[in-house]
Amino acid sequence: MLPNLMTVDTSLQDPRTRLVEATIRLLARSGPSEVKARSVATEAQLSTMGVYTYFGGVPELLQAVADEGFSRQAVVFGRLAVTDDPMADLCAMALACHDFARRNPHLYDLMFGLSIHGRYSPSRGTAEPVLSGQSPSFRAAYAFLLQGCARLVSARCVRKVDPDLMALQFWSALHGFIMLDLGGHFAHIAAPVTDVLVPMCVNLVVGLGAKRDKAETSAAAAGALWAAAPNHNKPRGK
Repeated sequence: MLPNLMTVDTSLQDPRTRLVEATIRLLARSGPSEVKARSVATEAQLSTMGVYTYFGGVPELLQAVADEGFSRQAVVFGRLAVTDDPMADLCAMALACHDFARRNPHLYDLMFGLSIHGRYSPSRGTAEPVLSGQSPSFRAAYAFLLQGCARLVSARCVRKVDPDLMALQFWSALHGFIMLDLGGHFAHIAAPVTDVLVPMCVNLVVGLGAKRDKAETSAAAAGALWAAAPNHNKPRGK
């Protein structure tokens, strides 16, 4: 069974970690409207001044929470087996990313400096946005996707394409699907994963030169690959 990524280790004594964990719990329980210096400090059983002492303010705390989200996402990606079918592996990664977002919707919103509720990105419009999406934690998670795309090229599953550009295309399509799903735009579709997400992955690699029958076979194998990941709950259909 997949461990709950919101589970808190009560033995943690580091104030910074306690504040980050408290913020994640507040997001999961009450959404972004409750993320305030006082409520976070109360949840962490620390004084309100702790938010400013250890982070400088709420925007910097939110950056730390976003970084923790990407670190957790990297753990999810790291649980996936690397097989001899890079197309199946890449599709399994898409399933894993979607499942992570569905289980942690407010955290996922925060990780990208966006929100379907319009309450994140406290520094939006400044010269240097706090939630830039380019932190070391983000790059560590994104590296899994980049490596997966590089494997597609090296295995000649697709035509010779710059893996960096391929990863950006794949990431844009996947993130767009996830944000629409979290926003409820697929409520009229019985199974968005099988009816939208998986075909989208197939169409993307076919557009990059993969043979459709091979891409569809790999996509079908991806579901079993993701379901078999260590400590994983069976993925949802929505």
